[in-house]
Amino acid sequence: MKNIKIEFTNERIIPASGLAVVGAILGKSDFVKRCNRMDVTKNRSQHQIKNGDILLTYISLLTMGKPAYESVHEFDDDQEFYKYALGITRSIPSEETLRQRMDDIGASLRPQILSENIEMLRTNGIVPGKLPNGYVPVDIDVTPFDNSKTQKQGVSRTYKGCDGYAPIMAYIGTEGYLINCELREGKQHCQKHTPEFLRETIRLCREITNEPLLVRLDSGNDAAENIGILIEAGCCFIIKRNLRRESREEWLSMAESCSKDVQTPRDGKTVYIGSDWKPVTYKTQSGEEKTITIRTGYEIINRTIDKYGQFLFPNDIEANTWWTNLGMNDHEIISLYHAHGECEQFHSEIKTDMDLERLPSGKFDTNELVLELAIIAYNILRMIGQESIGRRGTETRHKVRRRRLRTVIGNMIMMAGHVTEHARQLIIGLGRSNVWRYAFQGIYTAFADFYA
Repeated sequence: MKNIKIEFTNERIIPASGLAVVGAILGKSDFVKRCNRMDVTKNRSQHQIKNGDILLTYISLLTMGKPAYESVHEFDDDQEFYKYALGITRSIPSEETLRQRMDDIGASLRPQILSENIEMLRTNGIVPGKLPNGYVPVDIDVTPFDNSKTQKQGVSRTYKGCDGYAPIMAYIGTEGYLINCELREGKQHCQKHTPEFLRETIRLCREITNEPLLVRLDSGNDAAENIGILIEAGCCFIIKRNLRRESREEWLSMAESCSKDVQTPRDGKTVYIGSDWKPVTYKTQSGEEKTITIRTGYEIINRTIDKYGQFLFPNDIEANTWWTNLGMNDHEIISLYHAHGECEQFHSEIKTDMDLERLPSGKFDTNELVLELAIIAYNILRMIGQESIGRRGTETRHKVRRRRLRTVIGNMIMMAGHVTEHARQLIIGLGRSNVWRYAFQGIYTAFADFYA
């Protein structure tokens, strides 16, 4: 085996050329200009480094999957390129400045960040994908962030048995664009403040699409107030019911007597599928009390023999029920709810691919800002991934509907490029060994031309 000689050169080889695409998406945003005009310095003189430079720098770190403040040192050796690529006006902040200014800004920019996210999606022509039935899915779910063995504000015991946070996320479309999120203490019940979050999410969804919405929620959010909000807003919904004190034996007895769809997939297992109707009473925002009858879909499974052939005594009864106002058949309702589980994949991409599970600050408001900026970074990565599908050099054996963020970060954002300047132009040279170079060129051109 031949030894490889390592040399240092003065060539400008950038390890994260993909940030040029991030800059193309964010470069002409009024959001940055609005943030620059805001004074969040808390009794200190106005800093020379503007708020927009702070936010652009941190969003770029998030798109690299490196939320730690010390990761900003990766820009030190060629700050001129990163300033140009990201549209930073003055300079890239130091680690200490970034940390201090993120603390200063805190949770003060939430409305502006949510508004900018919507504007970014609309400006780039993003249309949330519809289900085959014509509805646009909106999946809302709580996912624990494990921050064990830390003294951060708001870290407490989550329902998963770990110490951390319990943020709630809302995704829209079959692609899983992040439309809203809210950082919460780990001990906070998933239904607390959810009505307000639900109203805000519906409003944001209406700003990006006029198509009918299908909102899907887990049993932790089985509340009459949520049902009332969705009905008053004209949304369709599927909400997993919490049986609470309802008896599984009574559900089985009802299913045996009423269900016309009975299946026996194997010996000792019987599945009853059907629908019932139950009254729900809720209050409107004006305080008016209403009682309506809501369809209750059910799937009751009675097991007398387990899958290994062991006889069970007593029987194992599983009762799954849903609130819904859809007019589809019971099997379609069950299938649509099972598809709600896909949002666990989106959670995973945020926590692992973007490395955001252990949030970087000890202050709750700063971590809230980090998670809100992650909305924009996440959607930028999702947009790049969707734009790359089907382009030359990225073909796959099987049909791809969505690229995982890890693939986008590894192959697009962290793409090495040779930077030169000629005739007052900055040129990124992509090596012939990189099969993604054609996709990179096409994606950058697509987003840059959209603004031209």
